[in-house]
Amino acid sequence: MKKPGELNPEEDSLHIPGLIKQGEGESLEFKFEIAETKKIARTLVAFANTSGGTLLVGVKDNGAIAGIRSDEEYYMLEAAATMQCRPPVPFSVKLHDIEGKMVLEVNIPKSDNILHTAPDKEGHFKVFIRKEDENLMPGGIYIRLHNKRKEAKGVTIEYSDREQFLLHYLLENETITLNQYKRKAGVSKKMAESILIRFVLLDIISMDTTEHGHLFRLNDEQKLKKILAKGDGFNIT
Repeated sequence: MKKPGELNPEEDSLHIPGLIKQGEGESLEFKFEIAETKKIARTLVAFANTSGGTLLVGVKDNGAIAGIRSDEEYYMLEAAATMQCRPPVPFSVKLHDIEGKMVLEVNIPKSDNILHTAPDKEGHFKVFIRKEDENLMPGGIYIRLHNKRKEAKGVTIEYSDREQFLLHYLLENETITLNQYKRKAGVSKKMAESILIRFVLLDIISMDTTEHGHLFRLNDEQKLKKILAKGDGFNIT
């Protein structure tokens, strides 16, 4: 991979300003400089674990172009991607000359079937994902759901009182959290997670990750009504 000093800067008056105009979001982040490898590793991992993304180095949070100061920015980036990401996160770079100021465009592809980890503020390696313009730690249920999706197995749910309660609750309420379901249904955390994951895999319930945790909501009301119309004592596959 070519390093900034080996790249021919692209004089592009439209591409970078066009990206900046979009503003930071789920697939775009601005960095004035790369000063800490652990912090930038969290962004690399979050992009790779979600939908991929672009990092613009030499751009302030308000979108003002400041330019990178030296090739050191690249070496910090490379150290973050290879030493602070497990497994390492691949990336590609382009150097742009915007009226004499150099902006480093870093493109991170989505990683298929892999969850990368990076150090949290305490130095523990955790999974991060991208939500709007934030890097979030989704926790264990997200990882278990990801691993279940990789398995080439069908999904079967025993339609007992605990499953009925969840479905009827979501017909009457917009969302439920893991802890709410655990408490209201009187089941263990492990059982609550298992049931929620299975309904997500069946595409009946969706899981929305927020900075405060996960929200589960009804995804397909018509499919759910067909299931409920069948009555008790059957398996959903």
